[in-house]
Amino acid sequence: MNEEDAFPKTSANYAALSPVSFLRRASGVFPSHPAVIYGDRRYTWRDIHDRACRLANALRRLGIKEGDTVSMLAANTPELFEAHFGVPMAGAVLNTINIRLDVATIAHILGHSRCKLLIADTQFSPALKAALAAHGDITVIDIVDDCAVLKPGEGERLGKMTYDELLDLGTADTPPPQPQDEWDAIALNYTSGTSGLPKGVLYHHRGAYLMSLGTVAAWGLPQHARYLYTVPMFHCNGWCHAWTLAIVAGTAVCIRQIGAKAIFEAIAEHRISHFGGAPIVLSLLVNAPEEERRAFDWPVRVMTAGAPPPAAILEKCQALGLDIMHVYGLTETFGHVVQCAWQDSWDALDFPAQAAMKARQGIAFPTTDDVRVAVPGTTDPISPNGEELGEVLIRGNTVMKGYFRDAQATQQAFQGGWFHSGDLAVRHPDGYIEIKDRLKDIVISGGENISSVEVETVLYRYPAVALAAVVARPNDKWGEVPCAFIELKEGAQATEADIIAFCREHLAGFKVPKSVVFTGLPKTATGKIQKHVLRQRARELQ
Repeated sequence: MNEEDAFPKTSANYAALSPVSFLRRASGVFPSHPAVIYGDRRYTWRDIHDRACRLANALRRLGIKEGDTVSMLAANTPELFEAHFGVPMAGAVLNTINIRLDVATIAHILGHSRCKLLIADTQFSPALKAALAAHGDITVIDIVDDCAVLKPGEGERLGKMTYDELLDLGTADTPPPQPQDEWDAIALNYTSGTSGLPKGVLYHHRGAYLMSLGTVAAWGLPQHARYLYTVPMFHCNGWCHAWTLAIVAGTAVCIRQIGAKAIFEAIAEHRISHFGGAPIVLSLLVNAPEEERRAFDWPVRVMTAGAPPPAAILEKCQALGLDIMHVYGLTETFGHVVQCAWQDSWDALDFPAQAAMKARQGIAFPTTDDVRVAVPGTTDPISPNGEELGEVLIRGNTVMKGYFRDAQATQQAFQGGWFHSGDLAVRHPDGYIEIKDRLKDIVISGGENISSVEVETVLYRYPAVALAAVVARPNDKWGEVPCAFIELKEGAQATEADIIAFCREHLAGFKVPKSVVFTGLPKTATGKIQKHVLRQRARELQ
């Protein structure tokens, strides 16, 4: 026996890691500092702590037990923010549901997650009412938000009480005990379901804790950062930023509707220092009409993910005073686990070269164990030459427990001791990775691999293009050819011939789109373009 074996874990030298502990510190050290701002509502960190404790105790009083699923269908409001602490305080698992899902998918999630209690904003009552028809045993709590702009049919009360009445059932005196095992589930997030039904991704307390610390380190998040919550909190738990803000006792400014005018107003009014969002959010800002803009004379740091930001967008963001950091991750990895960490030597590069660097996904987060680009179907690393394509593999403490109630999919995702992302990338000689495509999005034309991302990058350089997506279109001769779907800027004009001619100037001939479709692009609630929808449209063009 080693001498070290005589020293077991005790309460003096071991505590299960949980992001809930960050709230305890924030409320104790900075009790009066603002934690959440939403319209006319203001909550300090002491307020959020007390409300989270009341929520946890109320859930216990309603019979919620350890490991039970508490679902929420809510916009970015204080209720959803504080539930990130209150639900796990009760020992339950927080399941945040995408507010834009169809009735059938909501119904599937409620059933598959084994939801015991649902907290829902009344704005979404039409879809929810239909989804609940098959789940009559679920207790519903209503969020009644005066800031919601309701359409006809919305706003119906479906629950037994309001959220405020629920809090009245609990006390803030004695918070429930913290999780005893950091491997316990803290959240259940469902994937976008682009092929078949969405899968339930289980997060653990340990991963949420370390992801939050990793974000502070990677982003250089300062104490009392002022953060605009433009990322939907139903998406990867809002990139885990509610828990992250508790570390630095920051301020979350929540807005219900994401638009350029609302974002500019929030930045100017609340002196926002940080926010996150997909490139489509950046596009909204740089293309906003002058009357929607508000000036600010301080730097604002922006974390963007979902697709490589086009160089033209980056340049315009820089002119606005936005400092962009590109990150990469998946629902299965608690959000972003790779960052494009800026190197001082890049300061001497011209802007096009800097933009090319910023478009890379980069290197592993400080709390990510390892990221590898491997030969597809294996775990063998590719050559770091910036050309050979491989699949991105990830492992570490910020990878999910697994897919809820799907052991087979979990085993497949973890083959060889790595999480297989399904994303194709190259690794450059400096170690930085660059995503080139999804395995399912690569266009194979005449035996040649064509990166849809590469073609899209060129399309974004065309002045009239607001959004672009490239997918494979079946072709009798070549098997597949690139098909471009383009959303033009307001008031702009372009023809298929214009776009193809432009691409011929910048791409090899076989990579040039053979057809161009001008249309509004379908998007997820987080702003990602739904390529599975476009692939079907491309097939129908035959």
